[in-house]
Amino acid sequence: MSSVTATTTTAPDPAGSAPASAPARPRLDWRLRFAALSLIWGFSFLLIKVGTQGYAPFQVTLGRLAFGTAVLAVAMAVRREGLPRGARTWMHLAVAGFLLNALPFSLFAFAELTIPSTLAGICNATSPLWGMALSLVALREDRPTRVRVAGLGLGFLGVLTVLGAWQGFHGLDARGTALALLASLSYPVGWIYVRRTLAGSSASHLSLTGGQLLLATVQLAVVTPLFTSAPSSLAVGPLLAIAALGTLGTGLAVLVQYGIVAEVGPTTGQMVTYFVPVIAAAAGILLLGETLTWSTPVGAAVVLAGAALTQVKPKRAG
Repeated sequence: MSSVTATTTTAPDPAGSAPASAPARPRLDWRLRFAALSLIWGFSFLLIKVGTQGYAPFQVTLGRLAFGTAVLAVAMAVRREGLPRGARTWMHLAVAGFLLNALPFSLFAFAELTIPSTLAGICNATSPLWGMALSLVALREDRPTRVRVAGLGLGFLGVLTVLGAWQGFHGLDARGTALALLASLSYPVGWIYVRRTLAGSSASHLSLTGGQLLLATVQLAVVTPLFTSAPSSLAVGPLLAIAALGTLGTGLAVLVQYGIVAEVGPTTGQMVTYFVPVIAAAAGILLLGETLTWSTPVGAAVVLAGAALTQVKPKRAG
């Protein structure tokens, strides 16, 4: 569930560019914060499902972005950081906000109208696979290795297993699944764009991310009234789910992940990717009564194994 301006292309929720000075080490151990981050992002798919039970997908996304932007605004005020400067930077942030926030958040919301949150969470885990495939073409520094190519093939084999390809995708909502997979593809496209355009920015990670979320919120604020009508009644439960999704999953999670990456590095920070679908599946089954066939957890395990292999760094000669 990416909401971060990134400089890497290796994980669905990548770390942002480091600021000029690292923050003071928090009192709470990074392992506890890592566990909290996994839970927050894992439960995001359940919160999306609940939110869409009372509001249109675009409204869910707009609320999510608005609450997330508010959290970042408070953090920036506390740290006395301003928004980035320069028209060129804002132009790139507008594109990043669309590819990393407005588009995938909306696609997941539309997808969960017809597919269970468990499947949406598993589809999200394919982002490293898409990222690996795209980076081999778009980034010169990412060279293919046998291990990475094997991981790519294994991961997509896992996708076919989740979808039940051997039985003709029977019982699968093709439209909803395609939207979820497209959302997962949007993340690495956005990461590659940011890596090419904003990696050398002098603005801090927090400043860039705040600007990115602000622009994504503006985009949804323009689109939402054009395609949705105001709800006839106030659905309190779904509204609280949207507030939690934005405040925790889009705002607080960004700050938590940034602190983890700053303390233990991006390699460890990106490992949260492999816990999110497990938690999403458990939440969907236990709290929403969703069901799984044997192929879903088996395929998800294969997807995660393949994704892990695509992150194996080639050994340097000498």
